[in-house]
Amino acid sequence: MIPSPIVATIDFAADGARHGFLRLPYSRDDSAWGSVMIPITVIRNGSGPTALLTGGNHGDEYEGPIALFDLARTLDPATVSGTVIIVPALNYPAFRAATRTSPIDKVNLNRAFPGAPDGTVTQKIADYVQRALLPMADLVLDFHSGGRTLDFLPFCAAHLLPNPEQEARAFAAVEAFAAPFSVRMLEIDNVGMFDTAAEEMGKVFVTTELGGGGTARAATVAIAKRGTRNVLAHLGILSGEAEPAPEPTRWLDMPSGDCFVLSEDEGLMEPMVDLGGAVAAGDVVARIHPVTRAGLAPVELRARLDGLLVARHFPGLVKAGDCAAVVAVAL
Repeated sequence: MIPSPIVATIDFAADGARHGFLRLPYSRDDSAWGSVMIPITVIRNGSGPTALLTGGNHGDEYEGPIALFDLARTLDPATVSGTVIIVPALNYPAFRAATRTSPIDKVNLNRAFPGAPDGTVTQKIADYVQRALLPMADLVLDFHSGGRTLDFLPFCAAHLLPNPEQEARAFAAVEAFAAPFSVRMLEIDNVGMFDTAAEEMGKVFVTTELGGGGTARAATVAIAKRGTRNVLAHLGILSGEAEPAPEPTRWLDMPSGDCFVLSEDEGLMEPMVDLGGAVAAGDVVARIHPVTRAGLAPVELRARLDGLLVARHFPGLVKAGDCAAVVAVAL
C-alpha cells in the first residue's frame, strides 16, 4: 500500500509530554512546498491503555477543541499511566475556516474513512488516522456539537453494535463521561464515518453532541472538560477519582430513523417545542412558513415518536431536506 504522506514531528513512544504536528505536504498557490500542520500532543507515562482524543472533526464545532487544547497544556504526565494522544482540531483546514467541511476539497472528514494516501487533503487525513492513530488506541473520544446548523441538548453517546461486549464497554465509558444526557444511538448514515472505522477495528468509540450554533457556552465547555478527565480515569489512564456531574445523567435512546424530523419545504422555521421539551407522536414540533409571498399557510412538522426534543435546526431559514428536529426516547 502507498505510504501516508503525513509525517508526525513527535515520538509516540517516548515518555513525557510532547507537542508537535502531523505535517501533510500541500502545494498551493501561496506556498509551493507548503504543508498543512495539524497540532498534536502525546502524553505518555509507562505502560497502560491508550486513549485517542479528537476534536474539530467538523471545523465549526468548538467544545472539543477548547477542552483538548486546554488538556494538552495542563495534563501532567506524572498523573498518567499509559498514553493520551490529543488532536484538538483533526480537520485542521476546516477548523481554521470555521466550516463543517474542508475549504480545500469540500470533503466532510466524518464521511471520508478509510481515506486514501493519494486522495484529497481530507482523504489523506482520514487515511493517516485509520492506519496510524487508530491501531494505537484502546478508546477513542471524538467530540462533536451541532456546528452552525444544529443545536443539541448536551449528551455523550455510543452506538448499538453487533458485538455485545464491545457495546457494553462503550456505554460504560459514556456513563463515566457523565454528561447531562447519555444516548444509545443507532446511526442511520454510518458509511465513511470515523465512528464506523474505529468500531470495525474493535475499538471503544465514544462521541458527543454538546450544543451548537457555531459557538460554545461555558456550561458545555465545562461538560467537555470534566467528561474527558472522567473517561481517562475510567480507562485507568488518569489517577484520581472521576468528578461527578451536578445531576445524574438521563439515558435516552435513538432507535431508528423515526427520530429525525425532516423538512420537505423551504422557508422560515418556527420552533413549537424548545430543546428538552417533551413531545408525543403526532405533536407539531415546528412550522415552516413560506416566504415567497404573504398569506400562505405554514407546513406543520410532526414528531413520529414519544420522547424529548434533543436537537433542532439552528438557523431560522430551512431548505428542503434539512433536519428540523430530532426526538429521542427516554429510557
